[in-house]
Amino acid sequence: MTVLTLDRVSLAFGGIQALSDVSLTVPRGQVTAVVGPNGAGKTSLFNVVCGFYRQTAGRIMFDGQEIGAMAAYRRASLGIARSFQHMALIRGLSVLDNIKLGLHPRLKSNVLSAGLFLPGVRREEHALTARIDREIIAFLGLESVRDHAVETLPYGMQKRVELARVLAAEPSLLMLDEPAAGLNRGEKEEFGDLVLECIRRWPLSVILIDHDMGMVMRISDQVVVLNFGRVIAAGQAASVQANPDVIQAYLGVA
Repeated sequence: MTVLTLDRVSLAFGGIQALSDVSLTVPRGQVTAVVGPNGAGKTSLFNVVCGFYRQTAGRIMFDGQEIGAMAAYRRASLGIARSFQHMALIRGLSVLDNIKLGLHPRLKSNVLSAGLFLPGVRREEHALTARIDREIIAFLGLESVRDHAVETLPYGMQKRVELARVLAAEPSLLMLDEPAAGLNRGEKEEFGDLVLECIRRWPLSVILIDHDMGMVMRISDQVVVLNFGRVIAAGQAASVQANPDVIQAYLGVA
């Protein structure tokens, strides 16, 4: 059972080939890591899946549906949610308000009713806020900072807020772009455990990019390695780690 399938996906920017014939599958209920040297095409792959870029060739299937021509907001409403390599939290807003921004793909109200803040909108917001408090803020240990301005928090706590915002969208595919970047060793261990606990708590699958091979190898069910926009290895962590093509791509030696 797969939640996401890329079939010979390519992406070009003029004469630059960012992705070339990339094929991979993300199994349902598992963690898939995409790794590779800088410039290998990892974030380009994420942007193609999310709809920020349109692939120049190939097919993208999500839950059995072709999404390659679908707008980014429609993909979000289907259950694709992502974090970013550089956190996009909004300064001046509280932790709760930043998390609530992730709700937009799930809101039933339209622009007019939301602008007038009609009773139905108020009831919907109250119910969704209660769910965030109950299921997400408590899970991530953010109760004590719920109403704090997000920029006042330590960096590691801000990373949790970003994860909370993605979870608020109720994704079936959780995409994490370098979630461990900037964290110390203990924080990386905790974040990896949180990712695994997300899969145990909710019906979602995870695809992540990260350069911390210790965390990647510990939490991933499969690892896909990109180099110069091509898949050079894929499989379980131990076999990929020992692959000579992977060693050469990272270390420059056979």
